[in-house]
Amino acid sequence: MSERTTSISVPPSTEHADPGQSREPHLTRGLGNRHIQLLAIGGAIGTGLFMGSGKTISLAGPSVIFVYMIIGFMLFFVMRAMGEILLSNLNYKSFSDFAGDILGPWAGFFTGWSYWFFWVVTGVADIVAIAGYVDKLAPGTPLWIPALITPVVLILLNLPTVKAFGEAEFWFAIIKVVAIIALIATGIVMIATNFTSPSGAVANLANMWNDGGMFPHGLFGFILGFQIAIFAFAGIELVGTAAAETKDPEKNLPRAINSIPVRVLLFYVGALVVIMAVNPWRSIDPASSPFIGMFTLAGLGIAAVVINLVVLTSAASSANSGIYSTSRMVYGLAQDGNAPKAFGKLSVRKVPQNALLFSCIFLLAGLVLLYAGDSVIGAFTIVTS
Repeated sequence: MSERTTSISVPPSTEHADPGQSREPHLTRGLGNRHIQLLAIGGAIGTGLFMGSGKTISLAGPSVIFVYMIIGFMLFFVMRAMGEILLSNLNYKSFSDFAGDILGPWAGFFTGWSYWFFWVVTGVADIVAIAGYVDKLAPGTPLWIPALITPVVLILLNLPTVKAFGEAEFWFAIIKVVAIIALIATGIVMIATNFTSPSGAVANLANMWNDGGMFPHGLFGFILGFQIAIFAFAGIELVGTAAAETKDPEKNLPRAINSIPVRVLLFYVGALVVIMAVNPWRSIDPASSPFIGMFTLAGLGIAAVVINLVVLTSAASSANSGIYSTSRMVYGLAQDGNAPKAFGKLSVRKVPQNALLFSCIFLLAGLVLLYAGDSVIGAFTIVTS
């Protein structure tokens, strides 16, 4: 479709007034086009894809690709709607602002705090995932070490300026994109060279439907796949929470939102089709990352170690984004009187540091879960569920 037919419209009026538009100080627009584009890409590639997709495949079988396509299709329209409203009034800081402005204060309160809770839970899941990856890279490392160090690192990444956060996410996203493209390329080579089946590439692709068809567990298994798959998309809305700190939002937000379908097809559907074509889906271990498993199968031991590092940075990226978004959400809630006033104050660098520290404290729940469960993937599944 042409850019004219897909671009998000920008109404010239600002009919709805922002409840806090006259207050000082203000957040600064420090995120440029490359930051917001990679933030959108990184947000669309969550920890659930790297760590949780093995579990999702075990539940839904090959139909998991339809699960991700359906979720991505629906979320694209959610993001389109969010973009339309955010751009109708550039004083809106996030979707909590326009929910409260249009539907009433109760909607702003409910949306803001439920979103905060969602990202805190997601951050806890990311802490659990990081501890699991550290254990794989350095067996014997006490799980409490990464569970304690990660929140400290996140604070250091977010305290300086919003541009510092943008730079960190830019490189985190680059790493994730390169990893997925490398996996797809490796898988294509394995399929084309009859790596796992001497009968040819068609026989490899037949792994998708040979064992029970595309819906081996029926409708019930297909529905079960949505639970962890939805978690994998956590972060896709980050371009909306970053609207108040985005340079030239009329141009940059539509670009980021309109590319969502392409990202879903490439990063989710493309990667999972390759994984299940190379490995019969029943042979994929639900307790580990299928990304690591495929590189190990290819005999690329070093690559498997590198992918461990990649998925570790992916989890760190997700947690970093979560802390950013929750701090801005709590800041907005405080500005509107829905949170303690102390959370509505900015540092000299225009960062809501009180809100940031408040959210980071709750990430320590990951430490409790790591020792309460029987395994890292068990703790991860509990949190994501």
